[in-house]
Amino acid sequence: MFEIVKMQLNHIKEAAALEKLCFSMPWSESMLLGELENPLSYYVAAVGGDGRLVGYAGMLSVLDEGYIANIAVFPEYRRMGVADALLNFLIEYGETQNLSFLTLEVRKSNASAISLYRKHGFSVEGIRKKYYEQPPEDAYIMTLFLKKEM
Repeated sequence: MFEIVKMQLNHIKEAAALEKLCFSMPWSESMLLGELENPLSYYVAAVGGDGRLVGYAGMLSVLDEGYIANIAVFPEYRRMGVADALLNFLIEYGETQNLSFLTLEVRKSNASAISLYRKHGFSVEGIRKKYYEQPPEDAYIMTLFLKKEM
């Protein structure tokens, strides 16, 4: 079991370790701390019953636009609904902040992440050529529109 809480300072070290497991160009502890201190950022943590970090997700809000930066889950907790719950929290936050849309980049080869985003209503809106460097790969730009046009 896990619960979703607002990310705190005590989660930074574990989040940085998770970054190293998940991403070829991981964020450092200082980068993550900077996000926590940024008033435009919103980060949540999935915490297990033992108090340890299971996963985390974060986004940046600029005007009425939401940019999802990271969603990461420790391998032993994948396929247990953690990423799904984290993404739900970001979407709900975007709705409460009256954002027009949420958007993100995802590796074209990351089928499981693409499937998760599609499940939540995100669609491919474009491609960023050579967005990722290690290894080189294009990214899909996926977007969820929150405000319905009148």
